[in-house]
Amino acid sequence: MALLCFVGCDIGSGADGELDRSFAPQKVRSIKGVGVRAVRDAIEEQLKARGQALRLDATDWKRVRALYAEFGGAPIWLDHDGLRERRSKTLLTALLNAPGDALDLEHYPLAELTRVLEGLLAKRRPTPGLLAEVDVALTAAYAALGRDLLTGQLIPRQTAQDWYIATSESQIDSALARILRDHDFDRSMTSLRPTDEGYASLRRELMHYRETVARGGWKPVPNGKSLEPGDFAAPATLAALEARLRAEGILDMGERSDRAPAAQTKAAPARAIYDRTLAAGVAEFQRRHGIEVDSILGPQTIRSLNVPAEYRLAQIAANLERYRWLPRALGARYVFVNVPAFRLEAHDRDGSVLEMKVIVGAEYENRATPVFADSMQFVVFRPFWNAPDEIAENELWPYVEADPGYLERNDYEIVTENGKPRIRQRPGEKNALGLVKFMFPNNFNIYLHDTPEGHLFEKEIRAFSHGCIRLEKPAELAQWVLGWPMERVRQAMEEGNNDRRVNLAEKIPVYIVYFTTYVRDGTLHFAHDLYQRDETLAHALKRGAVPSPAALATVQRLKKLAED
Repeated sequence: MALLCFVGCDIGSGADGELDRSFAPQKVRSIKGVGVRAVRDAIEEQLKARGQALRLDATDWKRVRALYAEFGGAPIWLDHDGLRERRSKTLLTALLNAPGDALDLEHYPLAELTRVLEGLLAKRRPTPGLLAEVDVALTAAYAALGRDLLTGQLIPRQTAQDWYIATSESQIDSALARILRDHDFDRSMTSLRPTDEGYASLRRELMHYRETVARGGWKPVPNGKSLEPGDFAAPATLAALEARLRAEGILDMGERSDRAPAAQTKAAPARAIYDRTLAAGVAEFQRRHGIEVDSILGPQTIRSLNVPAEYRLAQIAANLERYRWLPRALGARYVFVNVPAFRLEAHDRDGSVLEMKVIVGAEYENRATPVFADSMQFVVFRPFWNAPDEIAENELWPYVEADPGYLERNDYEIVTENGKPRIRQRPGEKNALGLVKFMFPNNFNIYLHDTPEGHLFEKEIRAFSHGCIRLEKPAELAQWVLGWPMERVRQAMEEGNNDRRVNLAEKIPVYIVYFTTYVRDGTLHFAHDLYQRDETLAHALKRGAVPSPAALATVQRLKKLAED
């Protein structure tokens, strides 16, 4: 338990914050009395065949070789006194803090690194080979950790994530070389991980859930008939529910249920009331877990209550990984749509400046909204809707054939396009796209748009579209992206020309993402895993969520070396 809690805590850098202006690897002439030429030769030999022993794949090993080429083959972590103390301790601290990012420690050569560092500390005059082993092991650990913090430990589409936001290998290479050269290495190392508050808050929740798991998690709530406020139930069931809500911090220790047991007779077992306190706790649980909020203790709510704490911990780890898959710089102004949260945020340099509910793709018939990024280029007011062939064939033509008045009643018309009849809907209040759409041309034909079905925003689970994203506040988004006054936006939507295109002065990045765990207003949410993408990723990251005893033992040895 103590070890599990240990890996959730950041360890101080041990550095005093001064700039390291002495970093010039090519100028080192000897290391603890050993000529640097011999050490360089030993490093060159190490680089020929040490990748597998240091747990690095071919790409990371190529990256290690490139870093040495960047510095002319000179040792990177050594100077005339031995280890460059500030830099090596900064790196060791970052490795020790890797569990706080739910990174799998077995990706790194920690055991080998610990062995050679212990050997170096034990020898007054080390051999060139040992010095080379130390330097190469540190560089290997740096390259692997840096890559993982910059772009994640896993490849998204190899874990069934439908994620199309690409990362650049060349950007990793340049970032690692740039950070090594930085005189403020302590600070630059911390910039490898995502720096926004969303990531930081999930790291804190990771620590909290590790503590919860270390205490044994929570016990399940018994299944039974659905309970509405005021219903009677078995005291054991309600006691289990109360304990479960307390375990997640939804009921605190100061709150007491006022349920009173009903009189027990020979004919009827003891019963207790599902009271207002418990019902309010269930409503809050539902709100935090992507369930329709009705205060009813029903089957879906019980299933969610009974998800083990270990799995919730793994979900947090999975979403930390998703953060690492995103670019470090999202742009000065950008739009961020989190599909499982059914939420859009518009950001500028001051942070989130506009938030709204959205409707996303349904979880069946290939309607899922994909994860990708592109740039918004123009807005169309009072658009026509050209029904896609599949929608027309499956959903519209059957109505047209059965009801001659269907087209006119719904503002549809038939047009000829490339010699084929097509159904399109005229602009107006009935139009499926509403009165405005926001275009960021992409291979998925996904865009943001208004909707005439505003009542659907009252639902908690809003997965009703064919993939595109419907907006709760389209006029406000148009005002933000165009910089127009609201009166002008309203006029363009309600009275302006049909199919009017307005180009943006500057393109705005749009990120369509999939985060099932996030912190909003200081509260951790587990959103509805709409497209069932968590299980594969959570399983792949389970060693990062809960490190093995062997990995933790190595961390303890390395911690002692970092403190010496």
